[in-house]
Amino acid sequence: MVQVSVHINPFLPATPHLPTRRKLTWKISEADSSSSSASSSCGYSYDKQRTDGQLVFPKKKRSRVFFLDVNPLCYAGSKPSLHSFANWVSLFFNHVSLSDPVIAVVDGERGSEHRRQLLPSYKTHRWKLSRQFSKGHVGRSHGLITDVFTKCNVPVIKIDGHEADDVIATLVEQVLQLGYQAVIASPDKDFKQLLSEDVQIVMPLDDLERWSFYTLKHYMAQYNCDPCCDLSLRCIVGDQADGVPGIQHLAPGFGQKTALKLLKKHGSLENLLNIASVRTVGRQYAQDALTKYADYLRRNYEILALRRDVNVQLKEEWLVPRDTSNDSNTMSNFFKFLEETKEFIHQNGSISNG
Repeated sequence: MVQVSVHINPFLPATPHLPTRRKLTWKISEADSSSSSASSSCGYSYDKQRTDGQLVFPKKKRSRVFFLDVNPLCYAGSKPSLHSFANWVSLFFNHVSLSDPVIAVVDGERGSEHRRQLLPSYKTHRWKLSRQFSKGHVGRSHGLITDVFTKCNVPVIKIDGHEADDVIATLVEQVLQLGYQAVIASPDKDFKQLLSEDVQIVMPLDDLERWSFYTLKHYMAQYNCDPCCDLSLRCIVGDQADGVPGIQHLAPGFGQKTALKLLKKHGSLENLLNIASVRTVGRQYAQDALTKYADYLRRNYEILALRRDVNVQLKEEWLVPRDTSNDSNTMSNFFKFLEETKEFIHQNGSISNG
C-alpha cells in the first residue's frame, strides 16, 4: 500500500464569519483512492477523481450576503408608501434571505447631485417624490425604517453624497474579495451590469406579489450577450426609469437590436466609439450616430455606470448569520402602527399607506 499526499486549499473560517485560505495535507492510501467518494474529518465532502494523477475536490458552496436597496421598495407605483416597504421587507425576510446576512442601503443626502449636474433630467421624478416623502409626519419615515431593520438585526448604511446603488456596488466587490456570493435585492435594472456567477439579483414582482431571482443565465437567455455589455447597451438605448435618453430620437432606427449586434462584435461602448472614429462599423445611420454623438454617449456612460470607490468599509459584524427571532413581532407591530396612523397620514396628504 503506497501513501499519497494530497494538498488542497479550501476556504475554512478563521472566525465564525470571515473565510480565509488555509493549507491542509491529507494522507490517503493509493488503494483507498480508487473508491468513488469520501469525506474529510473537517466536514468537506468530495469525490475522489483522478485527473493526470491528481485528485479533484469539488468546491464547498459559498455563503451569500444580501444587499437590500431600500428606497425603491418605499413606493407603490409612483406613490410613496410605507405599507409597500413593510410588505416587501416581510416577504423578503420570510421567503428570500431567511437567516443569511442582510445589509440595507438607503440613498444619502445629495446622492444624485453629481449625475444631475451632468443631466438635469436624471431621476427628476424620483427626486420630486423623495422631497414629498420627507415632508411633515413622513419626515419620521427614515427613523421608522431604520427602527424596523435594527430590531430585525439588519445594519442600515447611508453615505451622504452617494446613491445607494454606488454604495452597494462598492460593498459587493468587498464581499466577493472575501469569498462570499452577493445577492442584490432591488427592482433597479442598473444592477444588471454587476451580474456574474457570484452576483445575483432578486427582484420584487408587483403583479405576482413575490420576489424572483434574476441570474447570469436569465440575462444570457434574455439578451444573448454577456452582462458586461449591459451598461453600454443602456447608454445607447437609454434608461427611461432614470430619465436618461438614448439616441433613438437623434438617430431613428438605432435601437436595441442594432446596439446589441454592434456590442457583441466590438465589445464595450468605448471600444465601439474608438473603432467607429477610424473606420465604418455598421450601416450608415449607425456609423453617423456613433461619430456625431460620441460625447453624448460617453456622458450617458458616466451617468449610468455604478461607482465602486465609495468611502465605505465592510464590517465583520455585518456578515454574521442574521438572528430572525424578532422578525415576526417587529413586522406585525409595524403593520399595526401603519393601520393606526393611516387616517392621520391621509389627512396630512404626505404619503399613502397603500
